[in-house]
Amino acid sequence: MVPDLRVCFLGESFVAGIGDRKHLGWAGRLAVRATAAGQPLNYYNLGIRRETSTELRARWAAECTPRLPAGADCRVVISTGVNDSQYENGRPRVDPEVSADNLTAILRGTREKGWQTMVIAPPPNVDEDHNRRLLALDDSFADICDALDARYLRAHQPLRDNPIWMREVAARDGYHPDATGYDEFAALLAPHWLLWLADPGSGLPTVR
Repeated sequence: MVPDLRVCFLGESFVAGIGDRKHLGWAGRLAVRATAAGQPLNYYNLGIRRETSTELRARWAAECTPRLPAGADCRVVISTGVNDSQYENGRPRVDPEVSADNLTAILRGTREKGWQTMVIAPPPNVDEDHNRRLLALDDSFADICDALDARYLRAHQPLRDNPIWMREVAARDGYHPDATGYDEFAALLAPHWLLWLADPGSGLPTVR
C-alpha cells in the first residue's frame, strides 16, 4: 500500500511561486522531486501573496485541518517573514517580536496536532536594509525551531551568495525570480527535504 503522505505548504508569495512562468515555485519543485525519488505525496500549496505571519497564524489551522486527516502521515512546511519585515509608513508591517510569537504559536499548534513541521528561512531580495532585518528574523526563527524541535532550513544566506537567484530577482521586481531562480531555491532545499520525508525524526540539519 502506498503511504498516505500529505504535505501543506504555508506562507507567502515564494510558497505560491509568484514570478515563476512554470507556476511551481520552490514548493512545487520539492513535490516533484519527492515523487521522482519514490516518495509520492498529496501536495497542497497554501501560499498567499503579501501575507504576514499574523495573517498566517489566523488561518493555518482552518486551512490545514481538513487536508491533514487522522491516520495520514501529515506534514507542514512554513515559510514566512519577508512581508513582516517590509517597511510601510516608516516601520515594519509586523514587529520582529510579534513575528517570533506568531511562529511559536503556529509550531506549538502543529505539534499539538501531531504534524511534523519544517520551516524555511525567508529568502533575500535586492534591498540590503530589508535583508539585514531578514537575517535577524532568520536567527530568531532558528532559535524558536530548535526550542520546539522543528526542522529549520537556513536558506537566506546561501541564496544571497547565489548569483543566479540574485540576478533573477534583480531582473524582475526585486523580490521574485523566474523559473531558474526557483530551481536554485529548490535544489538548495531538496536533500534536506527528502531526508525529512523519509525520516522526520532524524536530526535537525541546517542549510548554510
